[in-house]
Amino acid sequence: MKVSMRIVNLAIGLALIVVLLGGWTRLNDAGLGCPDWPGCYGTWVLPDDHAELAVAHPDALIDLRKGWIEMIHRYAAGLLGLLVLVLATLAIKNRREHGYPVSLSLGLLVLVIAQGIFGMWTVTLQLLPIIVTLHLLGGLTTLSLLVVLRQRLKRVVAGEKVATAPHPWVRIMLAALFLQLALGGWTSTNYAGWACSDWLYCHQSDHPGYDFSSGLNPVMAVGPNYEGGLLPADARAAIQVTHRGGAVLLILISVLATRQLWQNSRLKTTLSVYWLALITQALLGIANVIWMLPLGLAVAHHAGAVAVLLALLQLSAQARVAHQEVKHDYAIAH
Repeated sequence: MKVSMRIVNLAIGLALIVVLLGGWTRLNDAGLGCPDWPGCYGTWVLPDDHAELAVAHPDALIDLRKGWIEMIHRYAAGLLGLLVLVLATLAIKNRREHGYPVSLSLGLLVLVIAQGIFGMWTVTLQLLPIIVTLHLLGGLTTLSLLVVLRQRLKRVVAGEKVATAPHPWVRIMLAALFLQLALGGWTSTNYAGWACSDWLYCHQSDHPGYDFSSGLNPVMAVGPNYEGGLLPADARAAIQVTHRGGAVLLILISVLATRQLWQNSRLKTTLSVYWLALITQALLGIANVIWMLPLGLAVAHHAGAVAVLLALLQLSAQARVAHQEVKHDYAIAH
């Protein structure tokens, strides 16, 4: 059991690195830094000089910097896959241990395999937005499930009972957050971060309008290279405005949830951390529009989304424990 805890801790740290590297890759326009998969220009380690690659690939525009960014992301993702495979193997070995999260461990392995396939499609389908967005969500889901796996393993080690279902308001917050993460991914993969010049109104004058039907349509032609985005300005503006609407929705739901959860003193610290992350993320979003998406702020915004997710997962775990403690106290009193 201790081995499983050590491996899952390593996997969480590596999954966090992989998710952040994925954002770094996308924001550096390095998603096609390697035109093939799983290697890069037919090799597993890029040479120091591009002359050798230029001879072997005369028609390719070779950028070793982007190639290395993409390959480092792949190396980290491959190592994460091996750790998840080890976790699945340990789950099978410990399947007779009461409460051991076998299904979750095996489900993570299936998810990581699917992530590898989506990573391949990201390249072979030339950054098709729906594929890249699903790949992003898959990475965040992998990180989330690893955190949940760690929480369940801790309960098994401590000999605690299986926790109750998440608090209803926490479930709503998680659903709203994943919707917002999906919208953020769709905004990024369609290069719509530059679509609005004003942080509040999108455009104060000479507005081209909003084409929601094109901007929010996940079905796009297979074949074109989507690097840089292919949607017209009005469609990208619609995506950006929808992403902002998702942020407002998440904040409103968080306010309503906090009113309910704040009554439990055990959750106040975690709620405060969540709100700190959420407000910081909103300010980073505004700053990205004002300064036209500089790389540093864009990376910080990506990392901020991960921080909000981790804070909410911690809140979910603590809300379960707090609910169990309240039930226990009530049972003793009666």
